[in-house]
Parts: sequence; structure tokens; C-alpha cells
Amino acid sequence: MDKSYFGLTDPGRVRDNNEDTFIAEKTKNNDVVIACVIDGVGGYAGGEIASAIARKSIIQFLNRPNADYPALMRDAIIAADEDIRAEKIKNNGHEQMACVLTLAVADLDKNQFWYAHVGDTRLYLLRDRSLVKISKDQSFVGFMEDSGRLTEEEAMRHPKRNEINKALGFGVSIAAQQDYIETGHSPFLPGDVLLVCSDGLSDMVNRQQMTDILNSPASLQQKAEALVKAANLNGGLDNITVVLVKNDKQSAQHEPAMPASKSRKQGPVPAPVAGKAENTETKTVQWEGDRLSATQGAGHKTVRSNTGWITLLSILCVAMAGVIAYLLWQNNRAELRSMQQRKLSVIKPPRNAQEKKLQDTINKLNQNVLILTDSLFKSPIQITEPLQIDRDTLYLIAEKNITLVADSTFKGIPINVRPANKHLRLENFTFQNFSTAIASGSNALEFRKVRFINTPNAVQSVFRFPSGSSVSGAVPASTFTTDSLPEKMN
Repeated sequence: MDKSYFGLTDPGRVRDNNEDTFIAEKTKNNDVVIACVIDGVGGYAGGEIASAIARKSIIQFLNRPNADYPALMRDAIIAADEDIRAEKIKNNGHEQMACVLTLAVADLDKNQFWYAHVGDTRLYLLRDRSLVKISKDQSFVGFMEDSGRLTEEEAMRHPKRNEINKALGFGVSIAAQQDYIETGHSPFLPGDVLLVCSDGLSDMVNRQQMTDILNSPASLQQKAEALVKAANLNGGLDNITVVLVKNDKQSAQHEPAMPASKSRKQGPVPAPVAGKAENTETKTVQWEGDRLSATQGAGHKTVRSNTGWITLLSILCVAMAGVIAYLLWQNNRAELRSMQQRKLSVIKPPRNAQEKKLQDTINKLNQNVLILTDSLFKSPIQITEPLQIDRDTLYLIAEKNITLVADSTFKGIPINVRPANKHLRLENFTFQNFSTAIASGSNALEFRKVRFINTPNAVQSVFRFPSGSSVSGAVPASTFTTDSLPEKMN
């Protein structure tokens, strides 16, 4: 087994059968690693059949000669959903069967990974010894946990934790719903580890326990076995499946290229010379301090330059420089007079590199999740212009707390949520020294570990209605909750 990936499944301590399956293998061309966990639903045989159908579809599509992995993953999941629904029609005994899955494709050469997700299986990313949940549970309890209404421990014990909102084979057309499949893309840096798992692990083992096991100096196989063992020790109430992928490359180190040394010491440099027949002495060109001279034969005749022409050219250059200086002086006088006649405005500072990088990254993002690492985005980020959010859905997650602080000349709102955005989630951010942090219209806002320092107004809501029309409805009360003051900032 390749040391960069490993998969393991176990029936647990309660179930007699195992409706889970997984994929942990490279494509036929060895281009990428496929990491997938599929959790079957629908009884003793039905769940296993649905899982097998999805597994076959994914392997078939991802082994096609096409590097467009997001499109291949989506096509594979849609095809699996159609095959499962067709099988349900053929066999009445399997009418309840379905499956949920999380699929990741890791390109170890290019340090990238893509993922697609339906249901309540999960994808985690371990980076710098911290474990971040990437996928979003498509279930009632998962929504409650992701929105902060339930703690991880409360969600793990909730009686409705196994009720899901989305699955393959539910009877709806996935192809007609663009947002049915959660997709995303992220860098996969040397040392990173992907964990794909079924809820048989995440319902039994909390994130801290997972993190401790994944940070141990064991092999991927030993870590997978330790995760399954921990789930069984905590009850093993469901099938347990784990797939791990590691980018085991070393960080690239580049030696600076040293420029070739140029000696200015005196030394001969041979040079070919064409001359008359009677002047056949050997000619040598050499450096003498900062002057190049040439000698011929025993007579040492020095090659002289035409100093008269050089003097004339020098005089012309000085005269031209004088003319240019006079014209520039006249232009500056005219500009000064113009400035005296109009009111001076405040000079707007240009966007700093970190702020510009953040806005450009948001604009170029081709999925819904953006994870900000402290290696790329250094906190604090000074804001000189509002960050514009106009994507339909955006999950902006900082691995470590990032502070957005107002530039000394900035008096506006740092984040402007455009009407095109329907859902914005911010996690691990601090807003400092703003009058108002976020301007939002009819958007869904979700905060996780967001702090406001010297920022009296957190959210400014604007509701727009057609001119002259009557309106009926209600503005709901805020559902945000605040924690007690932390002992220290993350």
C-alpha cells in the first residue's frame, strides 16, 4: 500500500452488517489519489447495494482521461444517483435504499485537492497540527452544530443526529439542482493530511481525539486503525470508515543563484585584430584599473580615442539637459498655480498587498469554501476599501484568528455583502476599529468565533422594496448568541 493514502472500514460493535464502503487508490494514470467514503442507507441489503453502485460510478468516471476533476466528480455522483433510483424501481425490496458520500481527489504533484459531498459523511483537513472540518453536514443536527446552536458534544448525543436532508437515491433529480452537491477546492500543502470518514467515526470520536491521533508519529495505517479503535471503545454504534491521504513531500528549498564574479584586476584578454600586411604585430587588450587600452608589438602603440568628438557630444548633452530642466520647471509652476485655485482632497492610500490578495482570492474562487491560512494571510489585515462579497454562497474560514483592522484614513464598512449573495459564513475573524463591521441586505449571515473590538455596530441591514408597493411581513429577531469574554485571543 502506498504510504501516502490508506483506507479502512469496520462494522462497529452493534451492527451485524457493514453498509459502508470506501475508495483509497490512485487513478489508472497515477495522476491523483481518490479518497471516498460512502455510507449506505436502507436496511440490511439496500444500503450495501447503494454504496456499491456509487463506488463503481466514481471509479469509472475518475479513471477517464480528463483532468477536469470537479466536472468528473459531479458527473460521477449524478450518474450514481440515477443508477440507484433505477435499481429501486427494479427491486421493490430496495425502495428505501440510498447513500451519502464524501469524495476527495488529491493531486500530490500540484499540491491541490478537490472535493464533492452529499449527506453527513465528513471531510477534515489537518494542517499545522490543527484539524479543520471542510464539508458541511446536510442534516438538521449538522446545521445546528455548524451554526453554533449545538456544541460538538451535544450534536454527538442528539437523538436526531442520523436524520439527513440530502442523499443519493432520494427520488429527486440532482442534475437539476446546482446546489445539491457541495463542492470545493483548496491547496494541499506538504505535511497536510485529509481525513474522510463516515458518521460512525464523527459521532463517536470528537475533534480533539481525532487531532491527537492524527498528530501522532504513526503511519497512516496505524492512525486509521487507532481512529476505528477509538470509535469502538466509545460505543461503536454504527459502521466506521476512515480514509487518510497525506502530502508527504518535503517543503521545497531553493539555493540562491550566485552571480558570476567579475574581476577588475589587470589581466590580458586576447582579441583578434585585422590590420595591414606591414603591421602584423600581435595586439593585446587588457584592463588597467578602470581603463581599457590596447598595445601592439614592442612599440606599445596606444590606441587613442577621438577626444574632440567626445567633448562636442558632452556639450550638446549638457545643453539638452538644461532645456529639459527649464521645460519641467515651467510645467511645475503651472501645476502649482492650478492646485492653488482648487480645494485639495484627501489622498486615498492604495490597497495593501494582503488586502488586495484577499479580495482577488475571493473574486477568483471557483467554489464556496475559502480557507485562509496564516502562511498566506498575515494578521492583522489593514482595510482601506470595503471587501466586496457578491458570490451566491461563501464560507470564509480562517484557520487561526485573523483581525481586520481599519486603516487610519478608512471610515467605511469593511465587508459589503451584495444582493447576489444569499449565504455568508465567517469563522475565526476579529473586526477592530470600525463603526460598522458588515453591510448586508436580505442575506443569510452565519458567524463562528467572530469578535468585534471597538466596533459598536456589528451588522447594518438594508431592506429594499419596490417603489410604491405595499409590504407585508416581519423582520426576525437576531439568532446570534455571544460567548463570555475569552481568556486570550486565538
